[in-house]
Amino acid sequence: MVKNLFLLIAIAVCSLGQISWVEIDNYNYPSTEGEFQEYSKDLYLTINNKSINYEVFTHALKGYVKLVMNNQLDNRDYLTIIDFTSSSKDKRFFLVNLKDKKVEYESVVAHGKNSGLEFAKSFSNKVNSHQSSIGFYKTAETYLGKHGLSLRLDGLEFTNSNARKRAIVIHSADYASTNFIKNNGRLGRSFGCPSLPKTNYKEIIQKIKNGSALFIYYPNNTYLNKSKLVNGGIATIGNTSSESKTV
Repeated sequence: MVKNLFLLIAIAVCSLGQISWVEIDNYNYPSTEGEFQEYSKDLYLTINNKSINYEVFTHALKGYVKLVMNNQLDNRDYLTIIDFTSSSKDKRFFLVNLKDKKVEYESVVAHGKNSGLEFAKSFSNKVNSHQSSIGFYKTAETYLGKHGLSLRLDGLEFTNSNARKRAIVIHSADYASTNFIKNNGRLGRSFGCPSLPKTNYKEIIQKIKNGSALFIYYPNNTYLNKSKLVNGGIATIGNTSSESKTV
């Protein structure tokens, strides 16, 4: 069932000025930039996982909050973060349970074959580029394909708006394993999909399917300057639609 965004909106006023918190389905979300900074810092410290870069976490959380405010997420319990500044040999996939305030899964994850070898450095939104695409995605439906259980992704930004047309999905792969790293010095690569090891991938997909936020990060200046989800104040409502440009 699709949750109603406006089940309850509660505004608290303190003596030092108005500080607005939006309550949605028993979650409290900040609605001012100052409150967001406090919220982000407190949540990061509570999660207490230093493997996640704080700057990356803040970008991911800001986009997540904006998507919630725009009623674009049906599954609000989870936020998935993929940090492509890290080596493919490292765990750079983080499944954050926002309800319980903890990281449920950390994993290696593959990038596109034309994005780089050990490190992903080049990104594209073009069909048949075989590169990864950065930015925010919304998870969609599952299906059984050549890689078994797979999860479709819909790109929400100008950097990944062709995700469904490109068949960018989460699936498992033999080349996304520690054994592959031992034998090759790096993880294997996909045609652009964020491919996971076979261990636990089904549990991950079941948790994040049907409308949760997934954020793939790389410090691309064009993206960081133009993204409506990582840029601007937290109260940016109704202004996060996809565009068709590529970087």
